[in-house]
Parts: sequence; structure tokens; C-alpha cells
Amino acid sequence: MTVSVPIGRQHARRLREVYRSAGWPCCDAVEVELLAAGLLERVRSAHGHETLRVTDAGIALIATTLVVNRDALSRHEALVERVAREMTRAGRVVWRGLSLRARLVPADEGGKPRWCIARPDVFSIRNTSVEAYAQPVVHEVKVNRADLLSDLRKPDKRAAYLDLGGECWYVLGRDARGRPIGEPDEIPAECGVLIAQEDQLVVARAAVHRALPRMPFAVWMALAKAQPVAGFDDDLQDLLAGLDLDGEPPAA
Repeated sequence: MTVSVPIGRQHARRLREVYRSAGWPCCDAVEVELLAAGLLERVRSAHGHETLRVTDAGIALIATTLVVNRDALSRHEALVERVAREMTRAGRVVWRGLSLRARLVPADEGGKPRWCIARPDVFSIRNTSVEAYAQPVVHEVKVNRADLLSDLRKPDKRAAYLDLGGECWYVLGRDARGRPIGEPDEIPAECGVLIAQEDQLVVARAAVHRALPRMPFAVWMALAKAQPVAGFDDDLQDLLAGLDLDGEPPAA
């Protein structure tokens, strides 16, 4: 007899873990609910050892969640690409998929700073050779409301983005009904909000701009080692070729 149990992401994750493993029981509430729902079953060996096996219904649920996850990933990557292209059109140098070392400032004055690795969806700087003019900007892309709410509960992640960029923006996609997955007032005030429309990214709230006189050396090294997004037109490159490093025509 199966019992109607609300199945969430934690249950689907456990099913995948059991399917990949030897199926040793954890004996926790998630396992009990999966057993009650008929998604797992207990198997006793000839020696009396009890393991778990994913049922046919559990396999079907795993397949469904994989399709949903793959769809969310493709929508996320499409919106990341769109943001990156918008930044290159604005004349900025853009990177995706960076891993950058960020400094977390403690809330209390006596505490020691902590360091973490931040992975912004889109990181960009102005196309300039003057460090003080770089104006780094972070864009974090969200296409799923549950993912957005989970992210908003991680202040360290947001603090890392603010440490890396003079501006931090949340770019919000739309749900199956065409509604934004979040409202501007749900996003912390220090971050800007962009809403994805069919043909443009609409500013729902501007980001707070903070002047950063220089970027850490480790960030510069990470940028130097990574491949920026291609996006500058050849015509623009020809124009840049006629300028010196400070953006001025060469002296006669």
C-alpha cells in the first residue's frame, strides 16, 4: 500500500543517490517517506542484510526530474548567453564561468576576514587599460523561483559578488505562465534587478554603484587566464586599432 507524500527536490536527490549506490539504508524521515510512497523498496539478502532498491515508479520520477533539470539548465544557459551578449554590445569585456577569490568582511570589527570562491554567471569590465576605470559588474541569472529563494538565503554568496564588483545585478527569467520568477522588493536593496522580456532586459531597479579603485591581483590573473566572450565587431576593432592605450588618437 502506497501513501500520498509530497515529493520535493530532497526526495528526488535521495532517489538518485540510492540508484547510484549500493542502497544502504539511512533510516531517516526522507527514506521513510520514499518507502511509504512506493518509490523505494526494501530488499533482504540471503544473509539477512537489508538494502534499498529504487522501484519502477522511482525510476520514472528520476527520469522526470532529469528532464526538468535539463530544461532549467538550458533556459539558464540561454539567459546567461543573452546577458553576456548585451554586455559585449555595451562595449564591455565579458567572462562566463569564472571562479574568483572573494573577501568576506566580518560583521564585527574584531573578526578576521574570510575568503571564498565565487562563481558569477557573468562578470564584465569596461574595455579600458586604466585600472580605476574598469568598473567590474556581476550578473547573477535565475530562471527558477526555488533557486532564487535558495540563493537569497545565502548572504555570503551575495557579499562575495559585492566584493568583486562595483555593481551586482540579479537577472530574473519568467515562469511557465510568463510571469517574472521574483519581484524587485524580494531582492536586497544593494543589488539591481533586470527582468527578462522577449526582446530585451528591462531594468526593474538600478544597482547601487560602488567605486572600486582597483581589482585584486588574483582577479586580474583569473581574467588573464580565462577566455572572454567573443562579441566585438571587426569594425569596432579597426577603430580601436587607431587609438593609443588611453583611448586617445596617437600623437602626430
